[in-house]
Amino acid sequence: GKEVVVANAIIAILTIGGQQLFSFFTFSCPCHVGQNLIYGLAFLGVPALILLLVGYALNNQTWRLVTGKISPLQEGTTPNRLLQCKLTCFVLCSITGRALVAPVTWLAVTLINGSYYVCAMSEYVSVHYYGANPNVTASERRRILAEFPCSQLVPLELTRARDEVILLLRYQSQVAGWLLIAVVVITVFLSYCLASCFSPLSFLHFRYWSSYVHNEQELFDEATDQHSRLYAMQHVKKFFGFVPGSENVKEIRIPSLREWQAISGLAFLKRVDEEHYDYSLLHDWALRESENRKYLKIDEDP
Repeated sequence: GKEVVVANAIIAILTIGGQQLFSFFTFSCPCHVGQNLIYGLAFLGVPALILLLVGYALNNQTWRLVTGKISPLQEGTTPNRLLQCKLTCFVLCSITGRALVAPVTWLAVTLINGSYYVCAMSEYVSVHYYGANPNVTASERRRILAEFPCSQLVPLELTRARDEVILLLRYQSQVAGWLLIAVVVITVFLSYCLASCFSPLSFLHFRYWSSYVHNEQELFDEATDQHSRLYAMQHVKKFFGFVPGSENVKEIRIPSLREWQAISGLAFLKRVDEEHYDYSLLHDWALRESENRKYLKIDEDP
């Protein structure tokens, strides 16, 4: 839908801005044999990998897909294994598509910029640079080429050779960047086309279904918040003797030291029986503790 397109555009713009700031403040090629490749590829690949993992982590569908899958309650709840596998693959593809927006943008922008690629590949360029000693060894040639990204290290007689090498590498990097963009755009377009072709819904029916799913999720979130608040309020009322926000409170309950200890500390989700869980220590206390009358009357007149 439009929300997905807008979200992807915002992610791409933020990634481009972040890449420019990242390059300006942190990137400095070592210009040393054996280190350029590692340094350049690290700046290309590691941020892209981090952005990919963040994209997975920030997608609610990821956690909906994996949460509780190892729980014994899940056994026997999927009678149609083939349908379940198809649905899982579809959701994984959808999650991956969203997660790839930022890393692909990072790779494309960095390749078009060219600095990382120039640093990584400079020592591997196969050129006969100008002004070089024809008897120079292969190792010496690599050392000289590795210094080309750092203009201050290059002798004046090799300036023309350096410019030629840098131009060649920038050309290769930018071509690779635009090819990556083209491949991604074509892949996304074909994916949408195939999904539309195999969709069992008509165009208007699909728009209605998308709207329904969006509205249902919003209403479900609102109901979840209200339901959990009302449910928690019952337990808080049992512990303190009044509902928060109430006017004209006649009496309050005085919890004992043992009860304070019972609801304090660390707690995990605890299974009570086959159908129910304790969500917190207060929840556990409220379900176990019988009602008692440790109340204090409140004088309405100050």
